[in-house]
Amino acid sequence: MATQPAAQCSGAWVTDMLTLVGVGMICSLTIVVIILLRWGQLPLQGKIPVSTWVFVAILFTSGLDVGLIMFPLTEFPVYDNLEENGEYAFANPLAIEFGFWGFMIWAIYFLTCFYFCALEPKLQFFQITWVKWLNNIVIIGTCAFTAHLLFANLSWYLPALAGDNDFSYIYLAIVGLTILAAVYSSTELKFVKILSISSGGLFFILTISLGTYAMMQPGIDAGDYLNTLPLLTDYFAHLHEFVLPINDYHAFYLFWWFAWSIMIGQFTARFVGNMRTITLFLHMLIWPSISLALWFSVLYLFYTNGIDTSGAINLAMVAVGIVFVLNSLDSLIRLYSDNLNLTVARYGKPRYILLHATLMMSLTTLFGLQFIRIQWVGAIVIGIGFCCAIYLAKSDKRAQLPAADVLMKLKR
Repeated sequence: MATQPAAQCSGAWVTDMLTLVGVGMICSLTIVVIILLRWGQLPLQGKIPVSTWVFVAILFTSGLDVGLIMFPLTEFPVYDNLEENGEYAFANPLAIEFGFWGFMIWAIYFLTCFYFCALEPKLQFFQITWVKWLNNIVIIGTCAFTAHLLFANLSWYLPALAGDNDFSYIYLAIVGLTILAAVYSSTELKFVKILSISSGGLFFILTISLGTYAMMQPGIDAGDYLNTLPLLTDYFAHLHEFVLPINDYHAFYLFWWFAWSIMIGQFTARFVGNMRTITLFLHMLIWPSISLALWFSVLYLFYTNGIDTSGAINLAMVAVGIVFVLNSLDSLIRLYSDNLNLTVARYGKPRYILLHATLMMSLTTLFGLQFIRIQWVGAIVIGIGFCCAIYLAKSDKRAQLPAADVLMKLKR
């Protein structure tokens, strides 16, 4: 089964964390509404503007994560077991899975993208020393957590490698080699482009291939897949249920998305190409959600029809998952190494690889031993967000500007 780190916590600590992420969600979504109402027609443009469809491709690629490939088949049974998990009874497992990954979550990414495109160039909040260090701690922690997720799910997809045990040194070798490859690829920009194109392309090939394979099984046809897609409407009918944490596992997901949000905002903001705020919002919510819906529906067809995935299918999913990890780690390592001047130019390639590989492997181990939790990383991001809002408010007060004029002044 997929690991559920948050579910292993208990007591007042969990209550406090649930409250924190709930407040973070409510504040984030409220700010999104305010931005759309007051500055929905504001034109935006990043430092490296690209065409709309190139931006959409970059957006989706930047949001890919290994859990997208490896979690759903392990989680559908959990959401379907209402005797033990009755909190999921309000919607079907496909809608629950989509709710944990799609649509509303991308509104948080829109918020950070908007901020880094429209406000940060003038505000420079993330250039403050302590904020810069915290931001890079978040990047490094999220980077290691991505590698940990790969390790945590290998026993489900490749059980033969472990024999009678859930643990195998082969799994360690796979993750270790993946980290080494990612660190090496981060030494040259050309690898970033190759991985970005490869991860997106392989994802769609995998979606089409698995969908075709499912519809070739006896008693299953395209109509079954088309009948699966409408199940997603359960999510939109119960959209409000996903604002606050359903349980501690949902809270784990929300903290995970907050941990990703600043990085995705920083990255995607550079490529916004002369579009209005409302247009950016729609692109960031609609296109990734459509891709996720198509993918999850294919996997749900496998789950509901009991289609065996052992062998070649599991190997293909693991292979694509590893490419996702390479893509994520490559970009994140390059980001924090540049921010902290831990670069190839400073150390040389051998020392650079040794430094970052050791750091990533050490932190990945700590995540596996639960000495570090992604909830803590997400909590730091929520704290940074609150501090940023206070900093912005004080900046506006010093400028003595009416609220409606603040953003326009910062843009100028």
